[in-house]
Amino acid sequence: MNFSEVFKLSSLLCKFSPDGKYLASCVQYRLVIRDVNTLQILQLYTCLDQIQHIEWSADSLFILCAMYKRGLVQLRITVWSLCTKSVSYIKYPKACQQGIAFTRDGRYMALAERRDCKDHVSVFVCSDWQLLRHFDTETQDLAGIEWAPNGCVLAVWDTCLEYKVLLYSLDGRLLSAYCAYEWSLGVKSVAWSPSSQFLAVGSYDGKVRILNHVTWKMITEFGHPATVNNPKIVVYKEAEKNPRLALGRLAFPPPRAAAGPASTTESKYEVASAPVSLQAVKPVADRANPRIGVGALAFSPDNYFLATRSDSVPNAVWIWDIQKLRLFVVLEQLCPVRSFQWDPQQPRLAICTGGSKVYLWSPAGCVSVQVPGEGDFQVLSLCWHFSGDSLALLSKDHFCLCFLETGERVGTAFGRPGDHT
Repeated sequence: MNFSEVFKLSSLLCKFSPDGKYLASCVQYRLVIRDVNTLQILQLYTCLDQIQHIEWSADSLFILCAMYKRGLVQLRITVWSLCTKSVSYIKYPKACQQGIAFTRDGRYMALAERRDCKDHVSVFVCSDWQLLRHFDTETQDLAGIEWAPNGCVLAVWDTCLEYKVLLYSLDGRLLSAYCAYEWSLGVKSVAWSPSSQFLAVGSYDGKVRILNHVTWKMITEFGHPATVNNPKIVVYKEAEKNPRLALGRLAFPPPRAAAGPASTTESKYEVASAPVSLQAVKPVADRANPRIGVGALAFSPDNYFLATRSDSVPNAVWIWDIQKLRLFVVLEQLCPVRSFQWDPQQPRLAICTGGSKVYLWSPAGCVSVQVPGEGDFQVLSLCWHFSGDSLALLSKDHFCLCFLETGERVGTAFGRPGDHT
């Protein structure tokens, strides 16, 4: 595993192009385009104000820069054609958590709308922006929409005050409605499996419910208790290790990070024996947005695993075996988990906690890797290259790339079940 040099960055704006050839990053009002292989600057653009959002076109030929400070408030969506130079306007978009969604093949766009105090969804054909379907939804205050990867089903979920998940076909027919319970905070996160066979719904009660694509009924639910009692479940706990002892065993010069501040300590994973108590936080009941419920979940690209994070057990990542519908592994970090993301090509999970390390898990084991560099590089977010060969690590003011060797396996040198690393 190798690391690039550190480059400047603003607002965590760093994205690989869809074709994997370029890397775009922002430094205040400048947009920098680099070659992924050499990291040499190919283009440098200067904008009128600080860039606050970037987005690549699907063909990697264009990149959009948004400067919200110079924008206008308009209650409509404007669609600009880069081919014909035409402009289309769509009225009544709803300002919600996730109010717009494209099918993976780019053929259709679904838009959440609010008209006359009622929620609606409009489906447009992206080739000419003609309205394909328009239908109202049985929601009190629609919070989000998401297409299944195959583009055949649209999931719609209600406000957190009303537990309701609705499944619609492409022609607007209601296929099913799901409600797990009433009179309590409801849906917090939603994720489709890559095969479109399962819909995972994370709830404020700390459970993930898996719906199947045949009957749209729940086939199982996963809880996130603060204690893991099953001895068959592998629990990896991150632990600090003595830097002097570790460096004394090395037969090669230490990385540059070893010359950094004394507060940067190396860590390792240890396999804990059941029962294992995980660090939990007690939510403040009289404040908005309580730290409870399943706040993040993601399926692996091969549909075998589901990774989740419960906000009341913030230091832990739970990895579930979807084939056997059971808990497979738990990783507990020293600090709260900021972000995790699956390798697009294989079941390998990258995790960051806002510290100077990046963590990788695969079925072969897991590893804690110190990010080299001058000072303390705090990894706040990360994103994979589509090939799975590299990983962009983002801090508040800088970014670097982590290169993984082709065919590199996490467990060949680190933390397999039963080993201490």
